[in-house]
Amino acid sequence: MQSVIRWGLSLSVIGYAVLHFITYFYPQPLAIRLLAISGIAILIFAIGVHSVKKMKLPIALFLIGVGILLINQLPVMQGVERGVLQMRNMIGLLIIIPMISWVLKEKPYIESIVTVAHDLLDTSRKFYFGMVAFTQIISYFLLFGSITMMYQVVNEVLKDKTGEAWEHFKGTAMLRGFALSALWVVSIPSFAFVIEVLDASLWKAIMQGLAVALIATGMAVLFSIREQKRFGVNITRGLRGEMEEILQQTSRRKNVSGDAREFFILFVSLFGSIFLLYEIFSLELLVLIPLTIVLWIIVIYFVAGKMKKLVQEARHYVKEDLQRQVYQLCVMLGAGMMIYALNQIGFAKLFVDQLYRLQEAVPFLNILFILPFIIILLGFVGLGPLTVMVLVGGILETMQLSYPPELIVLALTSGSAISILLSPLILPLIVLSGMNGMSGLKNGFGYNWKFAIALFVVVQIWVQSAALIVSH
Repeated sequence: MQSVIRWGLSLSVIGYAVLHFITYFYPQPLAIRLLAISGIAILIFAIGVHSVKKMKLPIALFLIGVGILLINQLPVMQGVERGVLQMRNMIGLLIIIPMISWVLKEKPYIESIVTVAHDLLDTSRKFYFGMVAFTQIISYFLLFGSITMMYQVVNEVLKDKTGEAWEHFKGTAMLRGFALSALWVVSIPSFAFVIEVLDASLWKAIMQGLAVALIATGMAVLFSIREQKRFGVNITRGLRGEMEEILQQTSRRKNVSGDAREFFILFVSLFGSIFLLYEIFSLELLVLIPLTIVLWIIVIYFVAGKMKKLVQEARHYVKEDLQRQVYQLCVMLGAGMMIYALNQIGFAKLFVDQLYRLQEAVPFLNILFILPFIIILLGFVGLGPLTVMVLVGGILETMQLSYPPELIVLALTSGSAISILLSPLILPLIVLSGMNGMSGLKNGFGYNWKFAIALFVVVQIWVQSAALIVSH
């Protein structure tokens, strides 16, 4: 029976994704109705597979939406049908983005880059900078899976180095790197979503976020230098000894530099394709990204002559990996139901009106200052950056705000970044703690609260200065 439910779940998810893209271009009423039925089926089958206890957040969000409709005497069945379609773009994106990792698994790209760039990584400062920066690049392909991959690779390099000082060195670099990716990496769903709903300029949002991320990466290195002094461990000496051993092992492997070049070609081709097609076609970003990724993957495997391997990866994804995406998909369905219901009762206007009242009561506060705290606080009650961004962005979507949308994007994504750095209840910190054996509170708040404050200050200086310039 359980295997039947699992197959029903997989078919519902695939059906939802296929119908989503079909109805986006050909919005036929019957197909849209089938899309809504697929969404409801995902929730039902997911509860059958994972139990009510594990699915309590998406169920709670969904029931809150239904409750709002009932209390306000609004049509429930129509509301459910439209509610499960509210986040259809996000669900399509979440189903497709993990497929990028198929390409990255083909060759030992990261190990090759470490070997080729060893001269640029031979001190603790350089290596730390490399970890923070490269985690952001890998996030483009693997999202929070970049923490796992980078940790495994760095552990191979520093396999004989243990203790709190070394775990602090590795863990803070990867967590800070992934947090900063939330400011500019377009394949991070929360970043893509908020750009779409606020109708912000893609290139302005990316360039602005990247500029702040570069400043913050430099800050992360400075913080690391101070933290190493506190631990009293010579990271550079230990690092050089391990790097020499790695070079001896990898020197026997062929085409190391070729693999490194190939990785950066892959990165530029994916990033460039999304950017170029966004400028050419008038498609929504949340639709364009998954379609571009699918096309990019097919081209990569076709050029490599591995179409049979592509079919095998697709089968494995449907049978195994897709099941791991279901919780997040259900959260999006539940959040969509809640957002639809809130929009029906004019909650967005009430929410923004209250923000403006707070701004009037405390003159030095404005919405650019307040929004990050909303994201951070919700992160500390266990809501991940994507869920929070969907809830807050969905509310702001219908409002006309007095600031350039790119500044609001940066304010919101800075809240996501700080939430990733500090909250022990969300996935990136849970993953890191599972790997290094330290508590989420220590990995997060204990090691990163000073850096989080510095990041908040830098972002606020940026957005408040830009808002002041625009207003004049």
